[in-house]
Amino acid sequence: MSVTIRDVARASGVHISTVSRTFSAPHLVNPNTRSRVLACAEQLGYRPNRAARALITGRTYNIGLIVADIANPFFPPLIKAAESHARKHDHHIFVADTNEDPFVEEEVVRALAKQVDGVLLCSPRMSNTLIEQLSREVPLVVVNRQIPGLPAVVMDVAQGAARAIEHLTGLGHRRIALISGPRGSWTSREIRRSTTASARAGRAELTIIGPNSPTENGGLALAEDVLRAGATAVLAYNDLMAIGLIEGLLAAGARVPQDVSVVGIDDIMLSRLTRPKLTTVATPTAAAGRAAVDMLLAHGDDRRTTAQIHLQTELVIRDSTGPGPGPHSPADPGIAYAPATGGVAS
Repeated sequence: MSVTIRDVARASGVHISTVSRTFSAPHLVNPNTRSRVLACAEQLGYRPNRAARALITGRTYNIGLIVADIANPFFPPLIKAAESHARKHDHHIFVADTNEDPFVEEEVVRALAKQVDGVLLCSPRMSNTLIEQLSREVPLVVVNRQIPGLPAVVMDVAQGAARAIEHLTGLGHRRIALISGPRGSWTSREIRRSTTASARAGRAELTIIGPNSPTENGGLALAEDVLRAGATAVLAYNDLMAIGLIEGLLAAGARVPQDVSVVGIDDIMLSRLTRPKLTTVATPTAAAGRAAVDMLLAHGDDRRTTAQIHLQTELVIRDSTGPGPGPHSPADPGIAYAPATGGVAS
């Protein structure tokens, strides 16, 4: 026979309503009483009826987590950390994949709006205007995107990209290529902005190739573009593209890092398994998942919050970067733009 709320109330010596509040609004219950009720519930094996609790509180205790591409190894650590952290707060997470499509993204947010207490929107491709509009329909926390007036958790890839360029120019590279990410990516724009400034400061010529598909095949298709640009070093939008690029460079007869140094961004597990091991900018994805859940739970009822959390990135130097051709700097360093033949059309 299942344990009921009456059994918990009897065992803990409180009224049924106190047990109910302990699970639906714990901040309204005296801490000592709350601890006693929870201990009794745990001992008896009581689990609150989520559907009944939702009817009382008007809350679902569910969170939507929307990612651009669940097949990208960048997202699983974030998803797992968010799920585990939400579970500790008695919430469950529904995960949805948009396949890098802003139209699907909008549909999914609207579909989830009535089924969850809030949405974590990770690396969105929609416009700022549309995201702001959706935030009036359901509480949103944006991950990896800054939008004025909306709460966000941002991994500082701009700072990491700057460190990567400083690393390459410090090795003597003066012709550097940036293979950028997909159109609509705020992260890609931040990387390009930071890389442009850092290359100029390091007296290096920068060629920007893109936008591109943020996949291994996307990077593989860009090897010829990189070699035609004469770049001796490359910063890729993410590790998947960097790994694909290395494969393409090796197939074309170029050695990494002897002929071309390659740096990725994310520090996914594959970056440590590929040969050569990939130099990359490590992003705190698990910490971002936990922080986003905390922010949504803390501010879900206050849609006007403008809280921003910035998490630092770190350059991890491995085997895919090496000395450039020398300390020579071009007389007039500048920025060149090259459309990617293998990626998304400009």
